[in-house]
Amino acid sequence: MYSGSSDGESHDTTTQRRIPPASSMLWVRNLRRYIGSGAGLGSEALMELETKRILLEIFKDKQQKSQEAGTIPSFYKKAYVFFFAFSRHSHFNLAWSLLVQKPEEGSISQRVQRLAKYRFLKKQSDLLLNSDDLAAMWNCLRENCVIDDGTGAEKMNYEDFCHIASVCTEQIGPKCRRFFSPSNFMKFEKDEAGRIAILPFYLYVMRTVSLTQARIDMSELDEDSDGFLQSQEMESYISGLIPNLAQLRDMPDAFTNMYCRIASQKFFFFCDPHRRGKACIKKILLSNCLQELMELHQESEEEVTDTEQAENWFSLTSAQRICDMFLALDKDCSGSLSKQELKEYADGTLTEIFIERVFDEHVRRGKSGSGNSREMDFDSFLDFVLALENKDTPEGLTYLFRCLDLQGRGFLTTADIHSLFRDVHQKWIEGGNYELCIEDVRDEIWDMVKPSDPLKITLDDLLGCKQGGTVASMLIDVRGFWAHDNRENLLQEEEEPPEEESQ
Repeated sequence: MYSGSSDGESHDTTTQRRIPPASSMLWVRNLRRYIGSGAGLGSEALMELETKRILLEIFKDKQQKSQEAGTIPSFYKKAYVFFFAFSRHSHFNLAWSLLVQKPEEGSISQRVQRLAKYRFLKKQSDLLLNSDDLAAMWNCLRENCVIDDGTGAEKMNYEDFCHIASVCTEQIGPKCRRFFSPSNFMKFEKDEAGRIAILPFYLYVMRTVSLTQARIDMSELDEDSDGFLQSQEMESYISGLIPNLAQLRDMPDAFTNMYCRIASQKFFFFCDPHRRGKACIKKILLSNCLQELMELHQESEEEVTDTEQAENWFSLTSAQRICDMFLALDKDCSGSLSKQELKEYADGTLTEIFIERVFDEHVRRGKSGSGNSREMDFDSFLDFVLALENKDTPEGLTYLFRCLDLQGRGFLTTADIHSLFRDVHQKWIEGGNYELCIEDVRDEIWDMVKPSDPLKITLDDLLGCKQGGTVASMLIDVRGFWAHDNRENLLQEEEEPPEEESQ
């Protein structure tokens, strides 16, 4: 019995040895030759083949350098980013965070990284809903919802939600399925019957698509793929948006570059707190600046009042106002502002000590290094205007606090308050107002801030008291102090109806 089994095994072994190797078969050699030439392969396969070839060159080059280096120890190892990392990770943040290396200009590594970036962004763009898809989704929502008897609002319960998801998938495709997850349904406010309104859900979809498209557009402009945009890149992004913003379509071509510069500066003021010259894309997307810019999508300017246009930094009216303001202050047409010229800002209501401190903290010195050569350029002027018009924001208050901190110690003392308000008091008296005591104003400021340390006021104290912008205005601008002193009368005037309506 055992011998028969053994004979069978030896016979099988002998038979297997007689089978010729695969490499000797004619059809195998032809197939390998066919695949190796790249003939018959699609564009995807050819791209994979080309990338593998490039990666092999990188490996050989690195191996050669390692052999030449000998036994020199390596303390830092750089992680190479390959294109297939993006195709295996669908989540945008995870994939994009892999682009960490900055290869040398013109190197093979840079070519691979650009290829990876192009393929990843193209894949993400293909997954987005276009305008036709959004219109189809809105029609599906309206056709399959129910009308609330009490409010008349269009709503859907979870069963409707799942049914609409199936209908949208049939009409649009699988790329809309991610919006119809149970977790998304739970994000919205529900009524007693467990229904959600379709309008907030649709606006959520539109905002998600808009932000994703904005991130893709910004990432395409991010040359070094570090997740930050430099000023030129941000200006290019804004320039590309102008044709799609209804209120900016009639902008004169000659003013486009100046507008992009003005608009870009606000993003950097709020998204680049350390003034490194580059703004984080994530911060830009989450900032109120982008939302304010997108408000210009409204088709008719009649829907927007003149006041709202003036308050929106990105409106054409506001940009022209700022440009005209700078040109009016620049008496010698030098393209920059001296201290004397800046004193005329806001009809000369700002104090001299504040103007001096602005130049000390936020204006670079001239090439000669002398104090007289230091002048404020247009970008610094934009930061100056942004800080004064946004005093209640952390960024604006941080800008102003550096000017108020006369000694650069990180806090204000009673002596600092006295020195700062002395100029305001002088302008107050010159304006024909009643006499006031500086010590009383100082005590009032202390009561408004309520600092954690009774002997000094820090930036955190000003941010925490929610009146930091008012305090800063009282110390740098006589008009700001007048508004605080007459706050009750001003509030009463705002509450009173216009004379035409009262009649």
